[in-house]
Parts: sequence; C-alpha cells; structure tokens
Amino acid sequence: MTALIDITPEQAWELMQTEHAPILDVRDVMRFSHSHVPDAFHLTNHSFVDFQNEYDYDEPVILICYHGISSRSVGTFLLEQGYERVYSVIGGFEGWEKSGLPIERGFA
Repeated sequence: MTALIDITPEQAWELMQTEHAPILDVRDVMRFSHSHVPDAFHLTNHSFVDFQNEYDYDEPVILICYHGISSRSVGTFLLEQGYERVYSVIGGFEGWEKSGLPIERGFA
C-alpha cells in the first residue's frame, strides 16, 4: 500500500477483530482520557517510539482523530516512515460514536 485508505468505523472494527489491527488515537490527552476506542494506543510525539517498538511496518494500523481530518496527516507521516497498511477512520471518533461501536469512558 502506498496511500492512506479511508475506512468506515465498522470496517475499522472488523479489521481490529480479524487482523488484530491496532487503533491509534491521535486526539489530545484530555479527549483520549475522557473516552476512546477499547484498547486504543494513544499516539503522540512522546509515545511514537513506543509505537515503533511495538508494531511492525507490515501490520495494518488504523488512525482515529476527532472528525477524520487530522489523522490523515499522521497517516501520511506513517507511510513516509515505511508503514505499509495505514487506514484512517472516516468521521473520526465522532463517527465511531454515531456508529454505536464500543467505547471506553474515563474520568477526565
């Protein structure tokens, strides 16, 4: 894959279930702490090295942000770094919530 692929929240959930694809949440810490996709990895500038150590370049990775816009620039960056299968959730976390898919809620 050489381009970022947009997928629906339902397609992202299926990819998480069938290929154990991690979902990388690129929202700010307050929003992430308040609610996020179960088992989401909070991808920040500080956690990027941890991400690189944990996931292989040929594994699918799914990006999610607020509305599906800012994850696109992160996706482009990951492709430039050599990640081969990078997906972005259409509608972001807002679209995920509207789809009725599972969410973990925090205390923030």
